[in-house]
Amino acid sequence: MLAQESFEARVVVIGERSLFGSIEVEHIPLRRARTPGKLEPANSRYVLEVLDRALDGCLAGEYDAMVTAPVQKSVINDAGIVFTGHTEYLAERAQAAHVVMMLVGGGLRVALATTHLALSEVPRAITRESLARTLQVLHADLKKRFRIARPRILVAGLNPHSGESGHFGTEDMEIIAPAVAEARRAGIEANGPLPADTIFVPERLKGADCVLAMYHDQGLPVLKYASFGRGVNVTLGLPFVRTSVDHGTALDLAGTGRADPGSLIEAVNLAIELASPT
Repeated sequence: MLAQESFEARVVVIGERSLFGSIEVEHIPLRRARTPGKLEPANSRYVLEVLDRALDGCLAGEYDAMVTAPVQKSVINDAGIVFTGHTEYLAERAQAAHVVMMLVGGGLRVALATTHLALSEVPRAITRESLARTLQVLHADLKKRFRIARPRILVAGLNPHSGESGHFGTEDMEIIAPAVAEARRAGIEANGPLPADTIFVPERLKGADCVLAMYHDQGLPVLKYASFGRGVNVTLGLPFVRTSVDHGTALDLAGTGRADPGSLIEAVNLAIELASPT
């Protein structure tokens, strides 16, 4: 969590302990003693308690931003708690009407129309209404948080070659194109659907501030190739700034001292930047 004091940042870590001497720690006790690298379902409630405390502080104005480390979704579900990810949990708790997951790194910004879904569920999850809301949130937060006066958004197609005029699926013609047209009528500079296999070519990216991919593994492999270990996950549409790392828990590295903190450091720096008044 970040609290701004003038242009200096005071960082408060909510959790078991801090590895950094200059960080203020708010203690929340574990339910059961931890063993590095070993999953403990009994501590799943503790993970959510940490998130809830951070959320309450952000919603109350006590903190200006939230920075989250990765969580192991499987162990939370193994404890009998339905949990699909930070983004969905924070959106529900903050009563945000619509949130968008965007990763930043390697000179790219890549947002997602759908997040943690099985690939078979993606086409049903993409609707004109959801895409229109996603483009609205993306446009608004690129202006508000990233201070881009006129955001330019490239929208990827769902199917190969954006459907090849309907021969490879009709979603691009019937859902994505109308949503982009609606966004453009609302003053949003969106362009698409564009074939996903060429949307990231340098010539196209030169004229864009963000790419909107239709699903998780359509957009994120490119960004992570360009910036892995330094990328940042940003949740747009929340009433506060929230950033996170671009990677998972790496249980095999827990307790070894070999984990790379680069993405977490970038997430803290970006949260400070986005939460700054100017």
